[in-house]
Amino acid sequence: MKVLVTGALGQLGGDVVAELLSRGIAAVGSDVKDAAESFPAEYIKLDITDGNAVETALEKIMPDAVIHCAAWTDVDGAEKEENKPLVYRINAAGTSYIAKACEKISAKMLYISTDYVFKGSGDVPYKPDDKNFAPLNYYGETKLAGEKAVAELKKFFVVRIAWAFGENGKNFVKTMLALSEKHDALRVVNDQIGTPTYTKDLSRLLVDMILTEKYGFYHATNEGGFVSWADFAKEIFALSGKTTKVIPVTTAEYGVSVAERPFNSRLDKSKLVKNGFIPLPDWKDALKRFLRNIGK
Repeated sequence: MKVLVTGALGQLGGDVVAELLSRGIAAVGSDVKDAAESFPAEYIKLDITDGNAVETALEKIMPDAVIHCAAWTDVDGAEKEENKPLVYRINAAGTSYIAKACEKISAKMLYISTDYVFKGSGDVPYKPDDKNFAPLNYYGETKLAGEKAVAELKKFFVVRIAWAFGENGKNFVKTMLALSEKHDALRVVNDQIGTPTYTKDLSRLLVDMILTEKYGFYHATNEGGFVSWADFAKEIFALSGKTTKVIPVTTAEYGVSVAERPFNSRLDKSKLVKNGFIPLPDWKDALKRFLRNIGK
């Protein structure tokens, strides 16, 4: 089997490539930038906003499956009018180009989406096949557009995740650790509720999925229940031996974000078990391993 991974230089894509290689599966990475010489797999530079380039690349590589991790993920940056055309070209149009190319060569496609496709009101966990979409921000709108393009395929997986953290990029955990070096106390929101997702654990699940034909919509975060960002921050500091105090505040009190965020990022993951997939480990265990891996 050969799998193309888009966004291979990013936080999730790099872990997916590593997971594929660890299982002896042929991996081809792609991203918009040149890869370092140390990149562990075959690599192709690819701008997914160029439909012709995408079609040509996939016809040349002929992957059996594509795990599409490439995305614009700067949620606040996506709200800037000057960025919106590019955000759309990456998250919506680019995903559509990949979907069409996958259909042409009869390859499976796995698309990474987000809890942000939902409004995030109430406190009931969203199920994978819920259709009550109502994104609060432009990032969510474009990711939903990507979902719709992928769902037109016969062989597709849409995997929604939330609160991702990994070793290869920027994330909440790294931000909290950096801020703790400068501040004795930090204000962190306590009315947005969800579950963290460690990209190494998620990568294992994504590869498990792509080896099957159990297509459809899924939710995937680590296990361990639902927490607030403030709870998450407290655990980060506790496990890393930091004495930084967390001051819980409401989203309104925090008042810094440009983009509106969902209060309810609870995702129902029961479909994973129903379809024979192994859930991700507890998020606290994942956080311990992450901190150990980055030397914290």
